[in-house]
Amino acid sequence: MLEIKNLTKIYGGTFKAVDGLNLTVNGGEIYGFIGHNGAGKSTTIKAVVGALGFEDGDIIIDGKSIKDDPIACKKVMAYIPDNPDIYEHLTGIQYLNFIADIYSVGKERNERIKKYAAIFELEQALGDLISSYSHGMRQKLVIISALIHTPKLLIMDEPFVGLDPIASHELKTIMREICDLGGAIFFSTHVLEVAEKLCDRVGIIKNGKLVKEGDTKEIVGDASLESLFLEIANE
Repeated sequence: MLEIKNLTKIYGGTFKAVDGLNLTVNGGEIYGFIGHNGAGKSTTIKAVVGALGFEDGDIIIDGKSIKDDPIACKKVMAYIPDNPDIYEHLTGIQYLNFIADIYSVGKERNERIKKYAAIFELEQALGDLISSYSHGMRQKLVIISALIHTPKLLIMDEPFVGLDPIASHELKTIMREICDLGGAIFFSTHVLEVAEKLCDRVGIIKNGKLVKEGDTKEIVGDASLESLFLEIANE
């Protein structure tokens, strides 16, 4: 579903934020992307979703290149950023309908909006201006908007930040449901306990390079993902 080939992103002409990164996320997988601040996680994610250009390599989504056919790639994926900056002058329902229009979602949008608004306890706020929303409410709205067109690939950057425990649990359930239907999840997180319990595979990035990758249970072994990460971070 997602293949990153030799991805290299350079800032300022010399600094390699991502350096020859290779990884694959298959259908049915939840892949956790882990690293310290500045390791290259967000840069990689922004390149994957087409929000950031890159100097070398390619990114293949559902068999298509993000460089050669970005629109086709974006049609089958959804992106949940680490900061929900959305149109404050719209109401929640106006924003969701706007996103549904972009993805050409028909009348089925109504049932999907109703379903996810109930799951994330946002029904009563959909008629309110987004400017009145708390950070957590905005995060929930962005999550709902990402699910409207039933994406094959869901890309998320720190998706659990700002969510209450109930909403976090619901999002984890939805992530697994997407993968059970053949979709794929690629997300970054600093919450290593969540990654260890939720992810089928994990990759650890350090200084722009993938330094460890594999099935979660296999690479963790008898230790924990936290101890493995700290060991790599201190090398």
